[in-house]
Amino acid sequence: MILQALTAHYEQLLKRGDISAPGWDHAFNVSFYLVVDDAGRLLRAEDVCTFVQKGKKQVLVPLKRSVPAHVKRSSGIAPNFLCDNATYLLGADEKGKPERAVQCFEACAALHHKLLDDVDSPAAAAILAFFDTWQPGQAPVHPALAERWKDITGNANLLFLYEAADGARTLTTEDPAIRAAWQAHYSSADSNAPAVPCLVTGQSASPALVHPSIKGVRGAQSSGAALVSFNAPAFCSYGHTQGANAPVSEYAAFAYTTALNALLADQNHCRVIGDTTVVCWAENASPAAASLGIFAMFGAPEDAGLQEEDLTRALELLAAGKPCTWLGETLRHEQHFYVLGLSPNAARISVRFFMRDTLGEFARHLREHAENLKIVRPALDKRETLSIWALAQETVNRSERTPTPAPQLPGDLLRAILTGGQYPATLLDGVTLRIRAEQNVTRGRAAILKAYYLRNPSPLSAHKEVLTVELNENATYLPYVLGRLFSVLEAIQEAANPGINTTIRERYFNSACGTPAMVFPTLINLAQKHLNKLPHGQEVYYQQQLTDLLGRIHESYPLHLSLPDQGAFQLGYYHQMQKRYAKKSEEE
Repeated sequence: MILQALTAHYEQLLKRGDISAPGWDHAFNVSFYLVVDDAGRLLRAEDVCTFVQKGKKQVLVPLKRSVPAHVKRSSGIAPNFLCDNATYLLGADEKGKPERAVQCFEACAALHHKLLDDVDSPAAAAILAFFDTWQPGQAPVHPALAERWKDITGNANLLFLYEAADGARTLTTEDPAIRAAWQAHYSSADSNAPAVPCLVTGQSASPALVHPSIKGVRGAQSSGAALVSFNAPAFCSYGHTQGANAPVSEYAAFAYTTALNALLADQNHCRVIGDTTVVCWAENASPAAASLGIFAMFGAPEDAGLQEEDLTRALELLAAGKPCTWLGETLRHEQHFYVLGLSPNAARISVRFFMRDTLGEFARHLREHAENLKIVRPALDKRETLSIWALAQETVNRSERTPTPAPQLPGDLLRAILTGGQYPATLLDGVTLRIRAEQNVTRGRAAILKAYYLRNPSPLSAHKEVLTVELNENATYLPYVLGRLFSVLEAIQEAANPGINTTIRERYFNSACGTPAMVFPTLINLAQKHLNKLPHGQEVYYQQQLTDLLGRIHESYPLHLSLPDQGAFQLGYYHQMQKRYAKKSEEE
């Protein structure tokens, strides 16, 4: 399903001319042009890199050019056509292996003769003349190369450019005869490879034994990793080798990897959460649909010029089964949408999740998630919504040097959000541990508690009156009332001892939340002493609150509170605390 969806996406992009045709790479990094004349003489090596502003610095960036598709190298000698590194095109030896460098050059020359011997083109004749006359041993001292030798033999790709006697210049990859020769070579099937049904297209074709590399997955090898590969006998069966174990045609292998590389390279539609790189796309390759999806999941960047209300309105329309206009394009709820999460695994890539549904269904699930998370927020918190990464960060210790959540948590959370399934238990566990460690119920943690118990079945799910956005002053559920009571007791202590360093929250919060019977009698007695220090007006104000809350307790304090009841306690504490802060803001 994944490869089929990516192949279909490739074909949509190809129709619009936004991606490489089969056999070509439309955005390959080229650092130098090797300029040759009619006789095959190397005239010069032209540096085509340019300076680009990245942040506060200017960095040298290679030129993007359309070149013949490169082979995937793992071991052995495998030359590329027209564009390659200095070892293959020049026979340069920078690794202390002169014999191997010569073998690479000879293999490259043989490939070019095979493809260009029958091509009637001055540019083709010039390239063949170059390979026939070039001496690899003289490369380091050649006048056209000596000055920039280290740059040319570094991590640089070289591309042939033909310069005629009259000064006319032709990039060899743009010569019609040379392009036709390469296309014929690429499209010709291997006569020794039997044709088998392709698992992606269903058509009979020779299978790709090695699939092109995928680049851009955070944490994977910079040179690229494989989504489909068989590199050991243990992975093979029925006498097949490499890609023949899961036959995918050369075309399909090129199509799905090219489409995935394009998605990973598109910073506007690619995000990283934890160790998972997430990409998304629509069935008709709509950039507007992809933008809506990525913004809905991860929030819109500040420079996008979008308002939160615009995103909310678009999701509401799609969730209701109505079309919406987004970034100048009309999106429809029945349009299919895909979300793919990838993680590094040595030289391979593992799929964390893959989801396919309509835009309308995704929008409905996202709106449900937003409603579940909705909770009163502090005045200083200007965030309208909490992103997936913000939720995952509520489970980590912010004082660590590199605070990161559990690797699998963000992906599991995103899957739950987009499918409308239950939130992962690791989310609740992480939040509960952080509250116990810090005795601090933040907006994000309170929102997670509310959303988790609203969606996941538990004893607390039956008490919806405490799973509210704001304080429910009429709620009588005992753990919730105890949480409110603890907040009032803390307020009394702070009023009686302004600027106190350690409050009852630091000393007693965990005990009050877990074993109320052991703590609350002591705290009530302590509060009476604090009330005696207050002015009469304040004393009456807080005494009324205590009387109201204590009047709701019609049984003895519980010896223990279960985990869901502890969540109700923490929500009651948070709601009461925000009510108290809201009143202070109004007075100020």
